[in-house]
Amino acid sequence: MSTTEQKRAIFINSTIEIARNYGFDGVDLDWEFPSNNQEMFNLALLFREWRKALEIEARTCGKPRLLLTAAVYYSSRFINYGENRSYPIQAINSYTDWISPMCYDYHGSWENFTGPNAALFDPNGNFSTSYGLGSWIESGLSPKKVVMGLPLYGRTWKLKDPNMDWIGAPAIGMGPGEGVLTYSEILEFNNNNDKGKVYFDGETVSYYSVQGDYWVGYDDNMSVGRKVEYARSLNLGGYFFWALGMDNNGILIRQASDSGC
Repeated sequence: MSTTEQKRAIFINSTIEIARNYGFDGVDLDWEFPSNNQEMFNLALLFREWRKALEIEARTCGKPRLLLTAAVYYSSRFINYGENRSYPIQAINSYTDWISPMCYDYHGSWENFTGPNAALFDPNGNFSTSYGLGSWIESGLSPKKVVMGLPLYGRTWKLKDPNMDWIGAPAIGMGPGEGVLTYSEILEFNNNNDKGKVYFDGETVSYYSVQGDYWVGYDDNMSVGRKVEYARSLNLGGYFFWALGMDNNGILIRQASDSGC
């Protein structure tokens, strides 16, 4: 779709038509992910042409301009995933209203060891929200254009040895939920067994719980609150949750709101 101006125009016009027909506030692009520098260049062209089309359409119909946003990788740079490449920061600054870094899925059952789904800090590398958000700001993007992602689900593993149950413990596959549990399901998992253990890890600012040989890494009240405070310290534009229906009667959403961001 992004390779020619004609194809981009067809896509852009279709998004405007659908957004107006349904009374939406804007359009959001979820491209996971541009795989090389040429596709990043095409993304910049798409943002520029999209914004121009939105401005022309708003003047023509006399309505407020539709918002233009995008879900993006947690980091502005890809150094651990495919070809080394970076997002077009100048185009994002100039043409989008904000971007939404997906600050989760740092670890999962595709690995043979346990790890936090959405660590705020990573003492052993750069799979962390602090690294990702920092990369966007260091690249020159306005902090107000950054909306931090928070997960309402956790990643699960089956431990190789139930006696080795820490972060980074050896694992041999997926745990409950075929590797994923919603926050609501995690609370149920934690409450189903008196012998289960729940831990808060201050180093990564994340939670994990263990029952037998099952291990779940997730966010709860304290880690969500700390992340929202961190977003405030960076003067970010805000935060978002993926996805609202995974919460347990709005517990974590209220926690984030109470944190004052």
